[in-house]
Amino acid sequence: MSEPGESSGGWAPPDAAVPVPEPGRPEQPQPYPQPWYAEPQYAEPQYAQPQYEQPAQQAQPYGGAGPEPEYVPGMPYWPGAPAQPGPYSQAPYGPGPYGPGYGYGMPPAKRPWTVPPPEGRPYHQAARDEAHRWWRPLLGSLVLLVGGFGLAIPLMAVGMIVNALVTGDAPDPTATDTDSLFGNDTADLAFNLGSLALFLPVALGVAWLVQRRRPGTLSSVAGRLRWRWMLVCCGLAIAFCVVSYGTSVVAAIAMDDRSGADEHWVGWGRFLAPAIVIILLVPFQSAAEEYVFRGWLLQAVGACTLENARSRVGRAFSAVLRTPWPGIVLGSALFTAGHGYTSWGILDIFLFGAIAAWLAVRTGGLESSIALHVFNNLMAFLLPAAVGKLDIEQGGVPWQVVAADVVPMALYAAVVVLLARRMRVQRITAGGGVPVVPEPEPEPVQMPEDAAVTGRPTA
Repeated sequence: MSEPGESSGGWAPPDAAVPVPEPGRPEQPQPYPQPWYAEPQYAEPQYAQPQYEQPAQQAQPYGGAGPEPEYVPGMPYWPGAPAQPGPYSQAPYGPGPYGPGYGYGMPPAKRPWTVPPPEGRPYHQAARDEAHRWWRPLLGSLVLLVGGFGLAIPLMAVGMIVNALVTGDAPDPTATDTDSLFGNDTADLAFNLGSLALFLPVALGVAWLVQRRRPGTLSSVAGRLRWRWMLVCCGLAIAFCVVSYGTSVVAAIAMDDRSGADEHWVGWGRFLAPAIVIILLVPFQSAAEEYVFRGWLLQAVGACTLENARSRVGRAFSAVLRTPWPGIVLGSALFTAGHGYTSWGILDIFLFGAIAAWLAVRTGGLESSIALHVFNNLMAFLLPAAVGKLDIEQGGVPWQVVAADVVPMALYAAVVVLLARRMRVQRITAGGGVPVVPEPEPEPVQMPEDAAVTGRPTA
């Protein structure tokens, strides 16, 4: 028996698992033996695209033969290397939701200049919004006063130029209150009404510029003039004029007043021009006074409620200031000061302003007070113009005339409140402004612990 290895010349017999190369054919290189290892498993983030699963890696025996496995995205490039990012879905074109840069926060959301009205507030507190500060009503009142009288100066200059071109006479700018500024009663009336009407756009602009709220919040709690309700109030105001004229006639008879016995119709030639001026300008003049005294002043005082007061004195003042009466009294007093009445006439004008302001609070807007003021002034200007008088006689007024004015106003107010309740007119704000919502920030992708360590996202 031969010793092991003698027949093969001392070499070990060939391995049966290794293929023997054919004669004349070069030997094919064998792959290096791959050590067995387990592929670490990583969780994949959830995407809207279909998920790609990683193929399981088969362990190969040491020295085993076989083709080299095909590279699959996500496999390591060499043994022990961390997994590479797998296939991701194609990102859409255009700017993406980038996060904040280093050292900078997210840009602030763009906010409109005006702020929404406060929710559930009555008309006199409509200016107490998130932009309210104690100084805004004071500054706004100053701007309103300066702006209104400031616009009267260029209006006067334009009126003088037009009057000089039409008549050829230069007006006297040093004329006193008893003299005519333009030398024509109709032109003087137009200037007086027009200068007061200029306060209307100034009041709306001050609400927007100083208080940062929509100008329509001066009109009503709905943020606008409610024209349907306005038409109803105009019908009631016409009825008020009829009743007021009747009571004034009764008062004149009771006083045996014969001051108008010599008055007569002046004819259409002298009446037409003043009537056109009155009909065109009185609505704006009356509305301007309502927006200033029953709108701006009432809401300016109503915004200062001292709701956050902690002291006993502060809470006592707050209980009063939260009611509409401080604004009603102050606005009516300033409204009366702007007229030239004395004695009982002061009470007449004060009660007119107080009733108009009370209606603004009870109906949630200026529609009823504007209608009352417009038709009252139309009657007050047109009736004297029909007999050749273009200026309203002010001064002392008998108490009978005051009673003849106040009784119809009280009836008008009662009917307006009843109709407003029947028609369910909005009386408080609904917070109709759309709040400013900042753009949502992109949600950060939650990375597994392994990916956080390697600094690469998982496949």
